[in-house]
Amino acid sequence: MGRFSEALAGSGLGAIAEVKRRSPSAGDLRPDADPAALAATFERAGAAAVSILVDDRFGGSLQDLRAARQAATLPLLAKGFFTEELELLQAKLAGADAALLLLRDVDDARAHALMMYAAELGLETLVEAHDKDELERATRLGAPVIGINARDLSSFSIDRRAQLELVSRAPRDRLIVAESGIHSRAQGAAAELAGANAVLVGSALMRAKDPAAKLRMLFARPLVKVCGLTREEDVAVAAEAGADLAGFILAKESPRRAKRVLHVPDTMLSVAVFVEDVAETRADLVQVYARENEHRSRDGALLRGGERVATVIDLPWQEDDPRHLERAREAQGRVMLAGGLAADNVRGAIDAVQPWAVDASSRLEVKPGVKDPDAVRAYVEAAQW
Repeated sequence: MGRFSEALAGSGLGAIAEVKRRSPSAGDLRPDADPAALAATFERAGAAAVSILVDDRFGGSLQDLRAARQAATLPLLAKGFFTEELELLQAKLAGADAALLLLRDVDDARAHALMMYAAELGLETLVEAHDKDELERATRLGAPVIGINARDLSSFSIDRRAQLELVSRAPRDRLIVAESGIHSRAQGAAAELAGANAVLVGSALMRAKDPAAKLRMLFARPLVKVCGLTREEDVAVAAEAGADLAGFILAKESPRRAKRVLHVPDTMLSVAVFVEDVAETRADLVQVYARENEHRSRDGALLRGGERVATVIDLPWQEDDPRHLERAREAQGRVMLAGGLAADNVRGAIDAVQPWAVDASSRLEVKPGVKDPDAVRAYVEAAQW
């Protein structure tokens, strides 16, 4: 395993931060981008690797790769339209640790030859697929690192749902990178829960006033969930405040029962909450509890497509527990911490547990199912502080 793949194989969701001055679909993004300064900045901000566009259609060149190599020690991905061995050699000599191979541009024989030559050079490859057939090709070719691009390179449109489906179908013995269209924490988290080891983020960083701050924001944890939503205006407040997850309780025994899962902006993920009886919904995720004594059980599970992706550590129904945070801290895997959270205690809970997500509902209300906008904003701000 080389430096590039080792960086992506770390715990949690890895970030490949991309340097590009322009794109054919969006035009100029950051015409004056300094690859050396940005690569160093992204390294300090916690990126696992940096992608450098070396194609002039994106305003890039091999000189950008050389400049980044002089300024940063983290792995560099040369991103271009490589079809010949000489191009890989040039990328390697310019300082690349890995190079992009687009299966759209090469047949299997050419892709295999390029992968073999790259290996001889000590250059890793990110083999990119855009559809089911290309994913199957990448798998057959034995690509250790597979990129799943949400962007149609003909129309430049983004199909995030199709991308997530491909990510979820990718073999688990490979490193999977979700590419394109990541502008919010929730979108990155959706790729993570589908099975991605890392996401590649370019345009969102290049458009940001402070690219390093944007990078840190996109990969910050915990995610913040506002639950018990029943009204569109409360969803809007949660979204405006910066919440990542919107929860809709569909259990019949809850005083906060929503009639349905409401529409949420694409910067968020929707979560349908059930007690035992799970029904089909339009939600991105499902949170389910067992039923105990005609109420929910203490702890629950967060599911994606029927697969458990996190554990919900909650308080007993309408009870307290002095060991609550200790129990959450001892739990394995991704933890969503719930139970009595609001602006006054969420920061302390986060510091004690370091959860993947936090979940609040009843203490953000003026009455069951009706949120207090100020309480929602204060909670989200405190959780993201």
